[in-house]
Amino acid sequence: MASPNQTMVTEFILQGFSEHARLQLFLLGCFLALYTVAITGNTLIIVLVSSSTGLHSPMYFFLCNLATMDIICISSVLPKVLLGLATDENTISFQGCMVQLFFLVWSASSELLLLTVMAYDRYVAICFPLHYSSRMSPQMCGAMAIGVWGICALNSSINTGLMAHLSFCGPKVINHFFCEIPPLLLLSCSPTRVNSIMTLLADAFYGGINFLLTLLSYGCILASILRMRSAEGKRKAFSTCSSHLIVVSVYYSSVFCAYISPASSYSPDRSKVAGVLYSALSPTLNPLIYTLRNKEVKHALGRLLPSLQIR
Repeated sequence: MASPNQTMVTEFILQGFSEHARLQLFLLGCFLALYTVAITGNTLIIVLVSSSTGLHSPMYFFLCNLATMDIICISSVLPKVLLGLATDENTISFQGCMVQLFFLVWSASSELLLLTVMAYDRYVAICFPLHYSSRMSPQMCGAMAIGVWGICALNSSINTGLMAHLSFCGPKVINHFFCEIPPLLLLSCSPTRVNSIMTLLADAFYGGINFLLTLLSYGCILASILRMRSAEGKRKAFSTCSSHLIVVSVYYSSVFCAYISPASSYSPDRSKVAGVLYSALSPTLNPLIYTLRNKEVKHALGRLLPSLQIR
């Protein structure tokens, strides 16, 4: 507990990349490019899926949800980073920090859960093709999407609420470029046991159980593909899964690096690198991976561009 003569922190200072002052202009350009490509690419995915009847299938419905999550994730972090790099304005209010934390945890956990749902979608499509339309009906897909958003909003509300009830008496420098749970716990002057337990439980569910379920889905998919006699059937099955596997690999590796470790072993440099990967690079790469490796998306894009040129 804070003593009566201690001043409560009303704002934090994001250290960001101040230790690399000479690279500030370069980093500004890099993050601005990442943000522009991410917003453009993910918005384009949403427009394509919404306007192209050929993309009205469960896989693209979930891809549209993923693009929305990516926009929320990168928009909760990069505008503040860009402002800090451009103007040296590195302060963030306590309320602003909690808002950023909520949207970041919400979008990041939603993406992990949605990647599991997308793996299940591919599992049903390849292992039970005759039952695909009944198992992945529009009603079921809608219920899954609502479940993902709702469960993760509840998780984010709990973790953000617990963080907001902690006392912060100083120091107030967050050794990161955005508000994240591990560095905030290190700054608290009140007990953080409950926060650590809830964070550990969330890590176990989103990073552990979902990862195992995704591996299980792809284990069954691989076994089913190997039993196929047609080489063309194998190639087509692999092509429908390859993009998702790349996205899963990039995202889980960065999240594991950032979160799957106790607060006592928190490494600022490692966390910043991981933060760039999952909050900026992953939302930028996802639409590129799904667009460049997917013929249906490229065909839909080709049909959309002429109509844009006419207008």
